[in-house]
Amino acid sequence: MGWRSVIITQHAKLTYSMQMMIVQTRDGINQIPIEDINLLLVSTTQAVITSALISKLAQNQTKVIFVDEKDNPVVETAVYYPGARNMAKLKKQFDWDEHLKEVLWTKIVSQKIKNQIAVLENYHLAKDDVQNELDQLEINDESNREAIAARKYFMLLFDKNFVRRDTSAVNAALDYGYAILLSSFNREIVMNGYLTYFGIHHCSQENQFNLASDLMEPFRPFVDYWVKAHERIKELTPDIKYGLVELLSLEIKFNGKSTLLTNAITVYTRECLKFLSGERKELPEMEMSLTNEVPNNALNDNV
Repeated sequence: MGWRSVIITQHAKLTYSMQMMIVQTRDGINQIPIEDINLLLVSTTQAVITSALISKLAQNQTKVIFVDEKDNPVVETAVYYPGARNMAKLKKQFDWDEHLKEVLWTKIVSQKIKNQIAVLENYHLAKDDVQNELDQLEINDESNREAIAARKYFMLLFDKNFVRRDTSAVNAALDYGYAILLSSFNREIVMNGYLTYFGIHHCSQENQFNLASDLMEPFRPFVDYWVKAHERIKELTPDIKYGLVELLSLEIKFNGKSTLLTNAITVYTRECLKFLSGERKELPEMEMSLTNEVPNNALNDNV
């Protein structure tokens, strides 16, 4: 499994040769081992990539994300036939027990709100309104405390007049970070042999990533945590984008152990899928805590 996030930001030609991704730019030529690449973000419309390279990246389960003319993530690669997928697993997914889905969704919402409270505490902000919503959480979140808590949380975190859907730079940064998270979860779901279409709560016919949208919820506050520290941004600059991609290398506490965010996503997704498919009897552990440092041993390449 790869460990690098590679970002292409300028006019470049990306080709394949001898298990290497070759990146040709006006500054020279870079060679990166295919097996090292976890995520390739082509953050420019001025790059050319060969079909041979795309094929090799797909075989490596590397997620490739492309942006539009406004530099917003617009499309990602999805492998047709991952080695882990088989009919037995898909049949299990189609037949996931409704009670198991409800129980897991309840825990996901609970952990998301707990992580939102942790973000507020980190910035010494009031948390009681969000805590009250957590205290009222029911099985399967029938009263939609998750949405109510989120609305209160964002107004506490940023501003009482903050609107999640406006066109501010803060919202652009949040959306960009969430898109990177979503892609990471899509990759893990596919690598484990399941379809991203069938969620446990999200069920939009227009969303082909319903399951990733469900599982990623507790991890969204990590993006919020980072964006809050940069909330004075005026636009979504390359530096802000780099920082959001590098969040995958944020060191966190996950179930009592120090690990990188990307590794926590891998373990968490696998355990959730095992629970839903009846291969694990206990609910997956989801204890997470924030740290204030991005480890310098997490290398990301910006070309």
